[in-house]
Order: sequence, then C-alpha cells, then structure tokens
Amino acid sequence: MRVCFGVFLCALLGLPAGLAQNETFTVNPGQSDVAFSLGDVLHAVHGGFKVASGSVQFDPQSPQMSGSIVVTTATGESGNSSRDKRMRAVVLESPKFPEATFSPKRSNGAIAATGDSTVTVDGVFTLHGQPHDITVPMQIHIAGNTCTAKTHFAIPYVQWGLKDPSNFLFRVGKEVDMDVTLVGSLSSGAAQ
Repeated sequence: MRVCFGVFLCALLGLPAGLAQNETFTVNPGQSDVAFSLGDVLHAVHGGFKVASGSVQFDPQSPQMSGSIVVTTATGESGNSSRDKRMRAVVLESPKFPEATFSPKRSNGAIAATGDSTVTVDGVFTLHGQPHDITVPMQIHIAGNTCTAKTHFAIPYVQWGLKDPSNFLFRVGKEVDMDVTLVGSLSSGAAQ
C-alpha cells in the first residue's frame, strides 16, 4: 500500500547549486529503495516497492525542476502473500494503475555542490491515476558524481481515494509512512 513511489521525491535531491546548468540526476533502481510502514491495532506492517526508473533535470541557478521517479505498484511486498495479493489487486489496483510517480517541480533551499544538504521539494505525486500536490523534506548527499536522496513522508491513501483495507477484525491506519532512498549519478550538459 505504500506506493510511496513517490518514492520518488528523493530523486530531486540532485540539484547542487555549484554545478553547471542543465544537471540530470539519473536514479539507479538497483541501489534505490522505497519502504513503507502501515500501523494496525496490534502491530505495524512493513514492506517495500521497487523503483522502476527515475531522472530529474534541473538548473542549479533556478529552483525549477522536471522529470519523474517511477515505482511499479505490482512489486509491493510485506512478507505475507495473501495480504500482498489483496494490497496489489484491491487497494492499489496494480493491473489498472501499474505505476506510481513523483514529478518534482521546485526545490526550496540551497543544495551544496558536495556534501550534505537539507531541502524541501514541491511536486506532484500520482497514485491510483490521480495527481496530488505534495511537499517533501529531503536529505541530499553528493560525493563526486554520486547523489543519494532520502525522504520520509506520509501518504493519506484513504483520503486520496484508495480502498481502506480495514474490516471488522482488522483495522489499519489511514496513512502510510514512506521512507525513500534514491541513489544515482549526476551528469551535466551544455545550456540549451
């Protein structure tokens, strides 16, 4: 349920202010992680999704950004096959909505050309086919051409129109906590 593919928000972290114009942060899906946690009456359910792709373009001299981070909803797993099947088929409707995306639009705060930075990123998180404006905090670490972006945020999935999986015996929270780590490379190009 933690289609926090917005996970995706972390890709926005590759906006170092000291770099040349037209920077691109390209996410490495194999090194990136989208984790979720959903509380119920007795305990919390933990799981994750796989990042399919991600690329974010930006000009370090401007707060504007473009691109997207894509998460495949059918990859959601929590360690319980029957619960996961229900999450993918009934809540996320993965066959109908196979992707969740985060499209960054603007960064707020300065990003160092190297080392650690903390910023917020405004963007659009599309889940279950519906776009939602969202602002997420991001911790960015840049070392050479490698960028790591991390974020933690909550998705009010029921408010956003997804089915509440609660029933008479099983009650869960109406928000899912997301922890996203995006790792990738930075590259620069000539001004257009």
